[in-house]
Amino acid sequence: MNDHLWGIDLGGTKVEGAVLQSAATPNVLFRDRLPTEGHKGYDHIIGQIKLVVDKMEAAVGYRSQKLGIATPGTLDPGLGLMKNSNTTSLNGRPLKTDLEKVLGMEVRMANDANCFALAEANMGIAKEKYPNAKVVFGVIMGTGVGGGVVVDGKVINGLQGIGGEWGHNFLDASGGPCYCGKTGCVEQVMSGPALEKYYESISGQHKTMREVYELYKAGTDPYAKQTIERLVHFFGLALSVVVNILDPDVIVIGGGVGNIDIIYTDGRTSLGNYIFNNRLDTPILKPKLGDSAGVFGAAYLVA
Repeated sequence: MNDHLWGIDLGGTKVEGAVLQSAATPNVLFRDRLPTEGHKGYDHIIGQIKLVVDKMEAAVGYRSQKLGIATPGTLDPGLGLMKNSNTTSLNGRPLKTDLEKVLGMEVRMANDANCFALAEANMGIAKEKYPNAKVVFGVIMGTGVGGGVVVDGKVINGLQGIGGEWGHNFLDASGGPCYCGKTGCVEQVMSGPALEKYYESISGQHKTMREVYELYKAGTDPYAKQTIERLVHFFGLALSVVVNILDPDVIVIGGGVGNIDIIYTDGRTSLGNYIFNNRLDTPILKPKLGDSAGVFGAAYLVA
């Protein structure tokens, strides 16, 4: 029983729990969810987490000593307080400390992008295709842009809890102001909303990225062509910084923008043009685990 991995994915709409058999044999022994109901406040969120943990205990017959949690935002290691969470009632609160008191368990936390990377490295597509990979970089390109670094199966949170946060590197001033206080962040250029905003600014029409990409493939809309070419160019430029620093064995792309197939072809070519090498060997993969990555990655925090 001590080998079981317990994880919670704390999302904006759901609190999901899972118990995996072990790190080496990650069979799912339990999985269930409750609504987060974040509008009811911080204490209610803690209560929902406790309810899920109680269900996990009832299902497997004991309470683990350790629990991993994937969080929106990040726990500041120095202050012990949450930050950068879009579930705003968590910001500035000692979530780890409060949960350990309520649950009677050691809690290990990482943000959702880190848990995505951890899951895909240990039981997802990176594990399947490249089982000997030492360094995996997991990318989230959706409503926001984030990332996670996994080395030898362990996530790198970093001294300040910002390991892997490539979405808030400067990319191009045309992206405009970011909520983080800077201008031209990767997130303001390559997130889904940023790309939709760009398309609307040049076409005068609002469309989803799915619609923009379909128009691009149809070859009927010059504004769609301009938007997708912009994505391809900046995908390579932004990710080249990560490759030059980490030189990962595998990159896994998650999030809605990751469903745009051209980033795996033309985007990869763009990346090869910007890295400090005469070729690009790095595989760039679509994920395997879908929305399961958060809760499975959380479980691997206690492996």
